[in-house]
Amino acid sequence: MVEERGRSIWLTHALMIVGVAVIFFPIWMALVASTVTQQDIVQPPMRLLPGPHAVENYTKAFFSGVNVPVGQMMFNSLIMAVGIALGKIAISLLSAFAIVYFRFPGRTTFFWMIFITLMLPVEVRIVPTYEVVANFGMLNSYSGLIFPLIASATATFLFRQFFLTVPDELAEAARVDGARPMRFFFDILLPMSRTNIAALFVILFIYGWNQYLWPLLITTDPELNTIVMGLKQMLPSGGDDLVEWPVIMATSILAMIPPVIVVVSMQKLFIRGLVDSEK
Repeated sequence: MVEERGRSIWLTHALMIVGVAVIFFPIWMALVASTVTQQDIVQPPMRLLPGPHAVENYTKAFFSGVNVPVGQMMFNSLIMAVGIALGKIAISLLSAFAIVYFRFPGRTTFFWMIFITLMLPVEVRIVPTYEVVANFGMLNSYSGLIFPLIASATATFLFRQFFLTVPDELAEAARVDGARPMRFFFDILLPMSRTNIAALFVILFIYGWNQYLWPLLITTDPELNTIVMGLKQMLPSGGDDLVEWPVIMATSILAMIPPVIVVVSMQKLFIRGLVDSEK
């Protein structure tokens, strides 16, 4: 029995190592390609170890890029991703708080109206959304990039389910102590929701960082290009176009750094927010 269990553990670890290798290999090749010259990439065989041109390629990508410096595009993506994540969390917290703790006519109806919007992503309602943003004069602006995407039925649903698990005695005790609703929200509910907020922030940050269609639609100013847009613009549109693959690969690696930092730095809270049931 012990031997069979030991073999199963070794087999499990071996499969995990193989899976990680398969997933990581393309990233490793992109990293290698970002440290060599154009000639090293187009002339086979492709080398498997990093080259000596990393500083040159990354400097050119970050400060020059193709149309817009990668540093500017990463800043735009960071503003958009943080704005969307914080906006979604703030609106979802308040809407879930109102639905759970306030008694008003049509409360359940309003909740299901919010939930139904899960079937209407931005891609489905993109034409009326664009018209509204244009009428408000938010084209080519950070507000236009952020505000149309901050409503989140998923986050509202998750916070509502969590608030329903909070004992009613806490709300009663706060009411007896003279705490008004928003005092109860900020002093009790918000600290208790810390792990849920962290988990959602990671997911929503990556969601905002990876946005492509909406920024492409509402921005015509190259200075507002996001990093995902920049990567697409770097790819060749014709057979005779000169493609600087080392710069493109360097840009790809740079584009992965902020999401990786967010995931790694909030890993513990992220896992607790997803699996911890002892609230």
